Amino acid sequence: MPTLCLRGGTLYDPTNGVDGVVGDVWIDRGRIVEAPNDPSAKADRVIDITGCIVMPGGIDLHCHIAGPKVNAARKMLPEDRRKSKPYLRKEGFRSGTIGSVPSTFATGYLYAGLGYTTAFDAAIPPLAARHVHEEFHDTPVLDKGFFTLVGNNHFLMEQMRKQQPELVRSFLGWLLESVRGYGLKIVNPGGVEAWKAGAGNIANLDAEVPGFGITPCDILRELAAAADDLQVPHPVHVHCNNLGMPGNWSTTLDTMRSLDGHRGHITHIQFHSYGGDPDDQATFHSRVPDLVDYVNAHPEITVDVGQVMFGNTVSMTGDGPLGHYLHKVIGGKWFSGDLELESGCGIVPIVYRNKSFVHALQWAVGLEWYLLINDPWQIALSTDHPNGASFLAYPQVMALLMDRSRRQDVINTLPAKLKEISTLAEIDREYSLYEIAIITRAAPAKMLGLKDKGHLGIGAAADVAVYTPQDDVARMFELPRYVIKGGEIVIDDGELRAAPEGDTLSFSPGYDTAAVPTIRDWFEDHYTLRFANYPVTSH
Repeated sequence: MPTLCLRGGTLYDPTNGVDGVVGDVWIDRGRIVEAPNDPSAKADRVIDITGCIVMPGGIDLHCHIAGPKVNAARKMLPEDRRKSKPYLRKEGFRSGTIGSVPSTFATGYLYAGLGYTTAFDAAIPPLAARHVHEEFHDTPVLDKGFFTLVGNNHFLMEQMRKQQPELVRSFLGWLLESVRGYGLKIVNPGGVEAWKAGAGNIANLDAEVPGFGITPCDILRELAAAADDLQVPHPVHVHCNNLGMPGNWSTTLDTMRSLDGHRGHITHIQFHSYGGDPDDQATFHSRVPDLVDYVNAHPEITVDVGQVMFGNTVSMTGDGPLGHYLHKVIGGKWFSGDLELESGCGIVPIVYRNKSFVHALQWAVGLEWYLLINDPWQIALSTDHPNGASFLAYPQVMALLMDRSRRQDVINTLPAKLKEISTLAEIDREYSLYEIAIITRAAPAKMLGLKDKGHLGIGAAADVAVYTPQDDVARMFELPRYVIKGGEIVIDDGELRAAPEGDTLSFSPGYDTAAVPTIRDWFEDHYTLRFANYPVTSH
């Protein structure tokens, strides 16, 4: 691979404290390297990027780009395919479709077209892992990983009831290794299983999961402790109970407290930050300030936002009862799927309208989180793609954070009541490019434990995005001039030129192999599918 020098760019590298410093980036064999001591030394290719903005490649730590939910959503939305012209008809590349849920190869091209080089799927049931790896193989450019669903797993809940923490840890270690997952995902702990069993959802963290004799609080505490004991790079990734419901802010606060001092990442926090009466949507209001106060005081807690943006999209979630609830509220299409002994899901197409009081509040609540949190290292940009909006909306979100007048222009189009139930209109804070680099690059890498990503230091993976400054910040982030992935130029002078495969990122924590016969026997007794078909042991 030829050496490359990006010369004279304005660098934003928060991990190394570099804030708008003009300098060069040298790349050799897929890594960022020191500039040669010999001033006469030349790279194989030198690109003059004087005046351009240089950041590490973007990292999306919470999106939905593979797995059974994604594929079901594609089938549910044929109108997306009819309205969307084939994407990228170009020799040497595969054509795809866009819409709310782009096809695999279009997903890779489009992320690269924003300067993103890494993405993590947020919720994969273990039984579906084998096919997810095939989809990852079909998604170019991006390095990819996924979080493994465990919050409603029968085996785990049985061992918790029997007070077998060692077996819980061994099972989680075996599971991550078997499915080649990266982290542990908890969705509506206990609630999905209760709903699948016909007992209704669980709204109270201290309520018992029918048939298991444990509570959602027990699940949260045990799994957070196990993740820390196993030294999983990313803390438990938590989708709280009562998502989307008025008054759910108290459940979110209880969830954070249930972690009992262990690390925890609360995902799409926007959907969990509402005050009000659960039986009266007219009482919806923001409780972000209360939750931000807790996160500000607890550095072991991190969040991503799940920003809502106005327009057509689709809700897809491992929270089966939530999918059914949205279907009843919205009407129209609905898909529900259960995976035996593991999880469930719900999929509902949705349109976020700026004239809707509820949708306007959701938009405002997400922005409140970014603008009220003290430490941007505790928050990551996300739209919970595609739940709040497509990842293609990221440049628009960045522009809203950097420009108060832009936010105010949108607020002026929304229901007047919004100013009474949200603090957004009163917030003057504007993000800098340095802070944007934190929430889209450096902080996600830190949250994920990716030491060679999210920065431009010596030895880092050579994932780099170069943008041409424009007055319209959204336009700037929509059209990077250069994108380098692993040392290879993917976007060259604004044009897609290459589509390398990218790597799959996984974590094997190790576990007590003496527990495997117990695990094997349990699955032989309980699964309809035979145990031999369960683990993913190779690509």
